[in-house]
Amino acid sequence: MPDRGGGPTGPRIRVGRPSRRARTLLMTLGVLAVLAMAFVMFAGFWTDWLWYRSVKFSSVFTTTLWTKIGLFAVFGLLMAAAVGVNVWLAHRLRPPLSAMSMEQQSLDRYRMGLAPYKKWVLIAITALVGLIAGASAAGQWRTWLLWVNGELFGQKDPQFGLDVAFYAFDLPWYRFLLGFGFAAAVISLVAAALVHYLYGGLRLTTPGARASAAATGHLSVLLGVFVALKAVAYWLDRYGLAVKSSDFKATGNWTGLRYVDANAYLPAKTILFCIAVICAVLFFATLWRRTWQLPVIGFGLMVLSAILIGGLYPAIVQKFQVQPNEQAKEAEYIKKNIDATRKAYDIDGAKVTDYAGAGDSGDSAQLRKDADTAASYRLLDPNVVSPTFRQLQQERKYYQFPQTLDVDRYNGQDTVIGLRELDLKGIPKRNWINDHFYYTHGYGAVSAKGTSVNADNEGGPEFTESGLPSSGVLSEKAKYEQRIYYGEKTEQYSIVGGPQQELDYEKNGEPTKTTSYKGNSGVNLANPFNRAAYAVTMSEPQILYSGAIGEGSRILYNRTPKERVEAVAPWLTIDGDAYPAIIGNRIQWIVDAYTTTNGYPYASRTTLGDTTTDSLTTNQRAVVAQQNQVNYIRNSVKATVDAYDGTVKLYEWDEKDPVLKTWKKAFPGTVEDKDKIPAQLKEHLRYPQDMFKVQRELLTRYHVTEPKQFYSGSDAWQVPDDPTTDAKGAVPPYYLSLKMPGDKEQNFSLTTTFTPNGRPNLGGFMAVDADAASPSYGTIRLLRVTGDVLGPQQVQNRLSTNPDVTEFVRNTKGANSDIEYGNLLTIPLNDGFLYVTPVYAQGNNAQYPLLKKVGVSYGKETVFKDSLAEALNAVFGEKGAETPPDKGDGTTKPPATGSAALQKAIADASAALADSDKALAKSPQDWVAYGKAQDALRDALQRAADAQKSAPPADNKGDNKGDGKTPDPAKSPDAGTPPKND
Repeated sequence: MPDRGGGPTGPRIRVGRPSRRARTLLMTLGVLAVLAMAFVMFAGFWTDWLWYRSVKFSSVFTTTLWTKIGLFAVFGLLMAAAVGVNVWLAHRLRPPLSAMSMEQQSLDRYRMGLAPYKKWVLIAITALVGLIAGASAAGQWRTWLLWVNGELFGQKDPQFGLDVAFYAFDLPWYRFLLGFGFAAAVISLVAAALVHYLYGGLRLTTPGARASAAATGHLSVLLGVFVALKAVAYWLDRYGLAVKSSDFKATGNWTGLRYVDANAYLPAKTILFCIAVICAVLFFATLWRRTWQLPVIGFGLMVLSAILIGGLYPAIVQKFQVQPNEQAKEAEYIKKNIDATRKAYDIDGAKVTDYAGAGDSGDSAQLRKDADTAASYRLLDPNVVSPTFRQLQQERKYYQFPQTLDVDRYNGQDTVIGLRELDLKGIPKRNWINDHFYYTHGYGAVSAKGTSVNADNEGGPEFTESGLPSSGVLSEKAKYEQRIYYGEKTEQYSIVGGPQQELDYEKNGEPTKTTSYKGNSGVNLANPFNRAAYAVTMSEPQILYSGAIGEGSRILYNRTPKERVEAVAPWLTIDGDAYPAIIGNRIQWIVDAYTTTNGYPYASRTTLGDTTTDSLTTNQRAVVAQQNQVNYIRNSVKATVDAYDGTVKLYEWDEKDPVLKTWKKAFPGTVEDKDKIPAQLKEHLRYPQDMFKVQRELLTRYHVTEPKQFYSGSDAWQVPDDPTTDAKGAVPPYYLSLKMPGDKEQNFSLTTTFTPNGRPNLGGFMAVDADAASPSYGTIRLLRVTGDVLGPQQVQNRLSTNPDVTEFVRNTKGANSDIEYGNLLTIPLNDGFLYVTPVYAQGNNAQYPLLKKVGVSYGKETVFKDSLAEALNAVFGEKGAETPPDKGDGTTKPPATGSAALQKAIADASAALADSDKALAKSPQDWVAYGKAQDALRDALQRAADAQKSAPPADNKGDNKGDGKTPDPAKSPDAGTPPKND
């Protein structure tokens, strides 16, 4: 039979091997896959670089990048070298012949299998540990920059006499180096031991010596290095006691040395350091003695000493010396903790004054007069009226206002302000083009007087800037750019400036306005490579091929003020509340930023996330913290973000802060000097809320400066829960222009109240001058209440149970409406406290609250009236004629008689007609102004009709008492005199 193939004489058939074309195709696909993976990894890096370059903070990107690369390379190589050298050395020191035993025969198979790949295994192991160590070291870039650029604080710790900079900047770096050394020693020890075991240097079951002399010496040196590092750790632990956190039952969270630390742990650490040094020398001595007997004994003694001296002895001191007389023993250290904590949180300058708080029972007329100037009573609560702004000024469903509006000052007037930002959820039709190309920005600011409401609008805000486009007092001096491309609610990316037009704004009765972005913000997408990178980064392939992107197209992202400031200054902790201000012809977001550390000796630590939480805090209001637990904080930087082009500016605010000086050295040119702050911007800078909340939390305990009183906790306070809401949480601080005791004029302030621990009555009142233009900016005033005064929750309870309130609530509920209490304002007045709270009603159909009542409490009096003026009159016992009608801002107008009211109504109607004519005469015609004038005309005509109905008869020649009878002129005291017709 002929050979069919496969035999010696038949043709060879290669089964399963691909053709050259297939191999080429597979190789090409493999190369493309590798390139695609590399591009995906590179895209994130490239887009980050483009973004930092677009905001002109490329130095931050490069400094951070090169620092990470440097740390990765240096420490990765050090770890790889340490492990690799020890593995190589262990292999080189292997015994020439292995013992004949079952153990070694089993290991022979592994040795033979490993022999051809020894070089590659060594490279793989060292590369792996090097990569891990390098990645870990790269994460310490902040620690490195602080250490290498550290500035002195000029303050020394009371225990060791070292500058605070040692604990804040140096000690963290030394601890990192120590941890790295421990890791290198342990990994090298384990790796070397495994190699020695594999090649017979170490034997577990073989008769005779368990280790060769070479293995003994090698491993002893590594153990000696480990013990030497432990000695260094003991020495650093001595200084670590100054920043150690512990639980102290007298104060709770405690940082720094206590009596047992200074008199037991500190000497114990010194002794253990000496023992560890001796033990390390004994391990190194095995290079000559070739025995582990002495090192093992020394190591055992070190462990025993650590248990007895480092653990048992301090416990004995605490039990038998401290606890029987803890107050006296700890007094010295409590004083150090108090002084350090007050300095670290900048509350050491707080001015504490005793204040009776019960109120002056003197002349009620004088009290009423003083109440008018005690404060600018903010009746418009920014935490309540956002729905009202939304209903009255939203204009379109795709706009929104923040849940909590902001308080600012314009022309000396406390003002509530919010921006009309874009809300994608309100877009009529959602698709990629609409979401990212057409609906790109919000439009205009809306503001209202904080101290008054619009009586003609049934208690709604008295707007000072409104409409679309916005107009009013904020824009009367200069027109400002109203487009809002960057805002607190603007979280999506937008692509602008290209062939696709954007919606500008829509107004009833007018054609839709469109625009194209003219700013320099964002990254240019005309480059195909950039488009591909962003298509990968944004996970949106359409960016690569969409026809809506062309010449001039720019992508805007990282659009919230907090995101932008945190990105350009990753070493700052960002306040949770950015607020807008109109400065010149632009809307600027103002962002407060902090420098922090947790290495201030003796200063107690606080957790920013917990301390800055109150009843109004939301996820968007949370503080952005790089280092959440801190024991030093300064509001060192004021930042601005332009709402139109996203420009970020960082301004130095605290010129003495050593942490800021350190970061300025690390990132030169990123923070501008304080004297570069524009005057207009400074008018709107204020004391930040998060800083204030941290300080008030510390002052609940650290307003006490005497160790004995501090230890007893007899004068400890707490921040009360917000009494105006059912939500659990601390009462928020309030911005308010008020006059503190002893002041001659009001100051824009940030205020809060305290209650004693476990009691609802008032314990203290805190106010800080919040006006950055004021010479006393940042001055903390603390009133320690010495009398028995009602606290916020008690006042709210008294108000809620007032008969007038219960009747109002019943009537409101009966009208299918709900009530909502506004901010409970606390104002010091004549050695007492005046409480003012606005009360809003919200109809279930209207869906927005209107101010209907004002509650006021002073001393033992609590009243509930239609207006602030009426309430103040009533609470201070002002008698007389019926209270004049209130205009909503605390001022009154005299009562109008029928004829006067008629004349006023006629005059208003005439003015409304004139306004209507002016609106129609404009080109184009102003239909909004015309509509308002027509509303005013209808209101005036109605008032004229009402006044005519209530006017007295023309033939009434006497005092009509309402009983249908006219007094007899003969019986009148003025008989013979013609009666006067009033």
